[in-house]
Amino acid sequence: MCAGDPDLNATERCLVAFPEAGASIVEVGIPFSDPIADGPTIASAMHRALGAGLRVQDVLETVRRARQQTDAAFVAMVTCSIARRFGADNFARMLKEAGFDGVIYPDVPLEESSQFAEPASRAGLTVSLLVSPATPDIRAAEITRASSGFVYAMARVGITGGASTRDDGFDRAAYLNRVRADQDLPVACGFGVSTPEDVRALAPHADGVIVGSAIVREMRQAYENGGDPVEQAASLVRSLAEAAHGHGS
Repeated sequence: MCAGDPDLNATERCLVAFPEAGASIVEVGIPFSDPIADGPTIASAMHRALGAGLRVQDVLETVRRARQQTDAAFVAMVTCSIARRFGADNFARMLKEAGFDGVIYPDVPLEESSQFAEPASRAGLTVSLLVSPATPDIRAAEITRASSGFVYAMARVGITGGASTRDDGFDRAAYLNRVRADQDLPVACGFGVSTPEDVRALAPHADGVIVGSAIVREMRQAYENGGDPVEQAASLVRSLAEAAHGHGS
């Protein structure tokens, strides 16, 4: 989800509702004025949240309240620019104290990853970095070694959201096997994954399937139509989780 869109009350409710609907991990996007790798759906959500005055501290306090209601895993998706602003060590402690279990840094170059991974480890957080189909195998292996918790494998090169990756002809099974080769870290795959059918296609080849834009879009549509964005998004999460966990049947 994108924190603060449509409001922080919805964010808090989602943090409890999504695990109840079957999500194993809830990724919380911390809004940034120049979103990295995000398509128009998530970028627009971030801009709306920032335009409403959302601060990083507001996100942390919302997570802190939700943490009292669930033991589900929470992972922050956040640009390294925000971590630099607060100081990597201080920011990692802030995330942990709020109730996060891990952090995804989508824009940290491998060569600078230790500046963020080590403070996160000291704070008790996992760190996930991104690999893409264009990442050379040797570099992908290095990124995986620099990660903990899970490695985030982009299903395609580009931005989040957009058309399904299901029938584009790319052999994702072979790609994910290369990412997984010679290491035990779980591999979660996202980008261009939005429907139960997309999830069923990926689930046999990945340890986790990540869906973001579709959930943010579902919430926005419900909000604009006068419905309950949390209930509507949780319904989508339920169908995605059923596809992921029952893909073999």
